[in-house]
Amino acid sequence: MSSTMLQLVTQVTNELGVPTPTFVAGNANQDVIQILALMNASGYELLRKADWRELTIPYSFFTEYTTTTGTYTTTTLTITGIPSTAGLDTTYMVVGTGFPNATFITSVDSSTQVTVSTYSASAVTAGTIYFQKVKYDLPSDYDSIVPRTQWDKSKHWEMLGPENAQQWEWLLSGYISTGPRIRWRLLGSYFQIWPGLSSAEYLGFEYRSKGWARSSANAVKNSMTVDTDTCIYPDRVMVLMTKLKYFQAKGFDTTALYRDYLTEFDTSVAQDTSAANLSFAPRPGNILIGYDNIPDSGYGS
Repeated sequence: MSSTMLQLVTQVTNELGVPTPTFVAGNANQDVIQILALMNASGYELLRKADWRELTIPYSFFTEYTTTTGTYTTTTLTITGIPSTAGLDTTYMVVGTGFPNATFITSVDSSTQVTVSTYSASAVTAGTIYFQKVKYDLPSDYDSIVPRTQWDKSKHWEMLGPENAQQWEWLLSGYISTGPRIRWRLLGSYFQIWPGLSSAEYLGFEYRSKGWARSSANAVKNSMTVDTDTCIYPDRVMVLMTKLKYFQAKGFDTTALYRDYLTEFDTSVAQDTSAANLSFAPRPGNILIGYDNIPDSGYGS
């Protein structure tokens, strides 16, 4: 188990030769305040320095949709007479007779009415409407996405992306913009997909979390704030990086400390995950019938 925040600060102060605190959170001693701030700064920076195993998180979700009815005209942006707008918001796209591609809800006005982004080319009374959610919230501790991990788990196909702004506009506005593969992009604070779906499709990806700290109850945190908090980094890396930052802040020579920190950091990163086996003569295995495993005659009869 990793050392607690109090234990880490105690180790740092002992090695620096400054007074050792009995508690850290709420301590008014300037050295303790500075050491805790530098330790948290170390945590923020280490987040970017390596793809730490414990910060790579799988995430999956089902697509959401609502099939309902509504009334609309060619001269207003509202859809009225919807039996219920519960659950709808601006992350939903509108599909129905007369609505062009990429028509979105812009506001939910009441329990029976929404406003949309584009006028319909047809007037419809109590017609079928599909509200398809295409923008999904990223996890609360999201920091960055892991490339080539985005999959449509229902169809067992990799999703295509990330699409850039030009490709995305082509998808939304072009004549031929849909197919069997789901496209994706990161837009604002959303994981956005195209096309919208009127079925519960199971999608997923891996991401890197910014929650490098943990509470005593193992809750994910972005900083250490309580004496019993721990972190996912090796203790020695945290101690040495904090000492290095302390020396930098005081204007002391950091040559030896930097060497010690870098050695410990490189070793920790190398041991954090397993490495791939490399071959000088790689070739795929023969798992199916081919020239290497069919008989010269008889063919097994």
